Amino acid sequence: MITSITNPRIKRVIKLQKQAKARALEQAFVIEGIKLFREAPQDLIKEIYLTQDFGAKYLNEPNHLKEKLLSSSYEIVSDICFERMAQTKTPQGIICLLSQLDWRFSVLPCEDLLYLILEDLSDPGNLGTMFRTAEAAGVTAIILNGGCADVYNPKTVRSTMGSIFRVPFTYAEDLGQVIAELKNQDIKIYATSLENAESYDKCDYRAGTAFIIGNEAHGLCPTTKALATQSVTVPMLGEVESLNAATAASALLFEAARQRRSLN
Repeated sequence: MITSITNPRIKRVIKLQKQAKARALEQAFVIEGIKLFREAPQDLIKEIYLTQDFGAKYLNEPNHLKEKLLSSSYEIVSDICFERMAQTKTPQGIICLLSQLDWRFSVLPCEDLLYLILEDLSDPGNLGTMFRTAEAAGVTAIILNGGCADVYNPKTVRSTMGSIFRVPFTYAEDLGQVIAELKNQDIKIYATSLENAESYDKCDYRAGTAFIIGNEAHGLCPTTKALATQSVTVPMLGEVESLNAATAASALLFEAARQRRSLN
């Protein structure tokens, strides 16, 4: 059992929880809780840390987690160590260190693609919610620019509720170049904007489609907006001036999903 908070392994996990630079350097990230552990691909799991109570509950009797726990390297840690490692308010007693994902876009389908493109999205919770929405709406992949929040931020990872393991994503060095390449594949690009915008439910998303969502406070930069095939907006009642970025993405993606269901 690890009992010292100065133990190098404990300090390493704490550092990975707090620092995006450390996560990028080590190409690793941290997950907490039973659900994310259950959904994490076995080949990504590097280390597992358990409290004594968690180990007593799940290692001594047959259950849905025991086999996965025993097939990996795990370490029991004291409650004090675990509290320092965890970032959730009510930890469930399990923390895992994982290798970062390596998506191969060459294996993606080539027809009826649906992309979500994110520019300078800063809120980790919004980003995680978008992953869940993207999976539910059948998004092919998420493309982010370098100004977006870190996908492996603990808050983002928790907010994905496991979708991070199933929705392909990549960071693009040049978003304009990516958009140009998508256009060359006959994919229509829709930007969220109020200027010269069509109502989102008046457009046809049944063929290859990409939606661009911008920064929560400032929206899309003019250069990116100019690259879009069409600007779209979500009509609103009342005195609401704008929607949360994740909410706007949900409206667009589920409208695309609705239209695509009508083809089947």
